[in-house]
Amino acid sequence: MIRHLLDITDLSSDELQLVLDLAQRKTLPRALDGQGVALIFEKPSNRTRQSMEMAVFRLGGHPVYTRPEEIEFDVRESVEDITRVMGGYHSILGARTFAHATLQRMVAVSAVPVVNMLSDQSHPLQALADALTMQQIHGALMGRTVAYVGDYNNVSRSLAEACLLLGANVALGCPVGYHADDVELERLNSLGGGKVTQVHRAVDAIVGAIAVHTDSWISMGQEAQRAKRIRAFAGFTVDAAMMAAAAPGAGFYHCLPAHRGEEVTAEVIDGPNSHVFAQAHNRLHAACGALAFLKGVR
Repeated sequence: MIRHLLDITDLSSDELQLVLDLAQRKTLPRALDGQGVALIFEKPSNRTRQSMEMAVFRLGGHPVYTRPEEIEFDVRESVEDITRVMGGYHSILGARTFAHATLQRMVAVSAVPVVNMLSDQSHPLQALADALTMQQIHGALMGRTVAYVGDYNNVSRSLAEACLLLGANVALGCPVGYHADDVELERLNSLGGGKVTQVHRAVDAIVGAIAVHTDSWISMGQEAQRAKRIRAFAGFTVDAAMMAAAAPGAGFYHCLPAHRGEEVTAEVIDGPNSHVFAQAHNRLHAACGALAFLKGVR
């Protein structure tokens, strides 16, 4: 059976831990030896391109970076036709898309695994790197609290799924209007393992957390909303006073790029308890683990 990775919940809790264990192996089999991996980018990225190209290389494969103008989903060719053609060249298709529905259409016709390198719904590769870094820094997450402060978006959704599957409790601190709705909270709490709670004051989410995550208030494509979002997220800047409410030794995490003075102060992101660069570097190892898993490495 072909396995795909569009959401963290495409993995069971045991499979998620296996991917994280694979990511930490010093050596992995050359599971992609002599094979191609298509890396399709509708949205540009630093970490995603660098980490995925190097992960494919480490597993013995050949990455093919594809710019949006080279394929133009549903303009020059349909998503389905592009997927069928590329599936004849490559053993894995990775796509960084605006719409999650594009990935779902790819999966419906693909003869090879499809990997979500980011969509408007999910960012599973980032969540794998987040979980990997937290386990390395803090140990097992079971029964502990991970906080996320800011917009409930693709990054926080995948982070919450990963933490909950690993048995951690998740505290969301999101402004009204940028929060997870009741249906989404019910879905998250049905995953088993940990439990999720949501508050509308950032500091209330952080209390007792071993890890504090945040993300940019204005993501790619939201630039026109900048003034509105800056007003809505007033009081959600993670600063030293806010971090003091977390558990002793709590780590700070950010998926990057960061905007110092907006979602986080320079004092925090550049401070001794910030793990954002270990987190960024773990994008490579997480990608290696995910690709190896999809190629049957156990």
